[in-house]
Amino acid sequence: MENLAQFTNVAYLGAAVLFILSLGGLSNQETAPAGNRKGMIGMAIGIVATMLVAKVMDWNQTAWALVMGTALVGAVIGAGMAKRVAMTAMPQLVALLHSFVGLAAVLVGISTYLGESSHSAIHLIEVWVGVAIGAITFTGSIIAWAKLRGSMSGKPILLPGRHLINAAMLLACIGLAVPFLSAHGADGLNLLLILTAITCLMGVHMVVAIGGADMPVVVSLLNSYSGWAAASAGFMLNNDLLIVTGALVGSSGAILSYIMCKAMNRSIWNVVFAGFGTDGGKPKATGGQGPQGEVTETSVDEVADMARHAKSIIIVPGYGMAVARAQHLVNDFTKTLRSRGCTVRYGIHPVAGRLPGHMNVLLAEAGVPYDIVMEMEELNDDFPTTDLVLVIGANDIVNPGAQTDESSPIYGMPVLEAWKASSVVVFKRGMGAGYAGVANPLFFHENTQMLFGDARASMQGLVSALIEG
Repeated sequence: MENLAQFTNVAYLGAAVLFILSLGGLSNQETAPAGNRKGMIGMAIGIVATMLVAKVMDWNQTAWALVMGTALVGAVIGAGMAKRVAMTAMPQLVALLHSFVGLAAVLVGISTYLGESSHSAIHLIEVWVGVAIGAITFTGSIIAWAKLRGSMSGKPILLPGRHLINAAMLLACIGLAVPFLSAHGADGLNLLLILTAITCLMGVHMVVAIGGADMPVVVSLLNSYSGWAAASAGFMLNNDLLIVTGALVGSSGAILSYIMCKAMNRSIWNVVFAGFGTDGGKPKATGGQGPQGEVTETSVDEVADMARHAKSIIIVPGYGMAVARAQHLVNDFTKTLRSRGCTVRYGIHPVAGRLPGHMNVLLAEAGVPYDIVMEMEELNDDFPTTDLVLVIGANDIVNPGAQTDESSPIYGMPVLEAWKASSVVVFKRGMGAGYAGVANPLFFHENTQMLFGDARASMQGLVSALIEG
C-alpha cells in the first residue's frame, strides 16, 4: 500500500508538470499541438493512477465495472463531439463542457457530505464553497451555451434591482453557511440543497444580464470558475492532482479574463455585474440617431483590381468568416498576392470570434503562416500606411464609434483602426449591427466600400478573378 501511495504521488507530480508544460505550449500557435499532446498524456497518467488507487481500495466488481463503463461511454461521447463539432461551434462547446465540470463539483460535494458520518468544520466549508462555485458554473455555462448557440437572445436580460437580487443571494449563501456547520444528517443536506438552488439561480441571473461583445470574456471567466470548481472537488476528495489541475485552470482563466477586459478597456466587475451595453456611454445629444449616410457598394472584380494594385494589405477576420467557412479561401487569396510581392498581414482583435484565440485557431487550421498573424497592438500604427484593408465578417472590432461616440456602449474599447487605411472593403451579408448590437459608422466612411454577400462566395470569386487576371 505504501508503494502504491508513492507511485501515485510520483504519477500526480508528473501529470501536474505536463499540465504546466501544456499551458505553456498553448500560448503560441506553433507550439500548441505539442502543448495539447502533453496535456493529453498528463490527463491519461492522472486517470490511470487514480483508477489503480481505486482498484486497490477494495472496490467490488460491480463498482469497478460501473466506473470503467461510465468512463468508456464518456470517452466515446467526447471523441465523437470533438470530431463532429465545427470550428464555428467551438465557443458553445467549450461553454457546455464548463457546465459539466460545475455539475460534477456539485455532485461530488453532495455525495461527499452523504458518504461520511462526521465532518470537520474545514471539510464542511470545502463542501459548501465547492457546491456554490460548481452550481454557479453549471447554470451560468448553460446560459452562455444557449446564448452562443442562438437558442437565447444575445441581448442582456435585465431584471429591476438586479444588483440587489445578486447581493441578497450572496448574503443568503453566507448566512446559511452558519447553521450548516452545526447541522447533521437530513438538516445539513436540506441546507446544502437550498444552497444549490440559490447558486443555480445566481449563475443564471448573472449570465443572462451579459450580452454582446462581452461573451468571449464570459466564456473565459466561466473557464476560470470551472477550474476553481475542480479544485474544490479536489479538496473534498483529498486528491492533490485535482487541486493542482483546478488551480492551474482557474488561475489561467482569471488571467486571460483580465487580459481580455484590459483589451476592451473594461473591468471584470463591469462585465460581470453591469451587463453589456446597459450602463456604458453617455446619453446621446442627438436624440439617439444612428450613423447616417450612403454606403458605397462594390463588386468582386473591383476588389480584385484594388488588390492587384495594392502593395500592402491587412485582412481583419471576424466571426462571419468562420460562419461562412471562408478561411481556406482567404488563405488562397493571401498566397496568390504574396507570390506577386504584396505584403499581406492579418489583424486579430483579442475578442474576435466569441472565444479567446478562436481566430488564431481558424487561421492556423487553414494554413496561414504564423508570422503574418498580428495582434491589434502590433498593427494599429500601420493602418495609415496600408493601401487596402479587407474586413471579412467582422464588425464591432473595427467600429470607429468606440473612439468617437461617447454614447456608444463600446466607447473606450480598443479597436482595429481600419478606417485609417487608404481603402477599406467590408465583406458583409447586409447592413445589420454586429454581435454587440451597435451600428458601425465605418460603413459610411468615404474610403469604405461594401461587398455584400456570403463571405465564402465572395472570396471564391475574388481568388478566381486574381488568378485569371
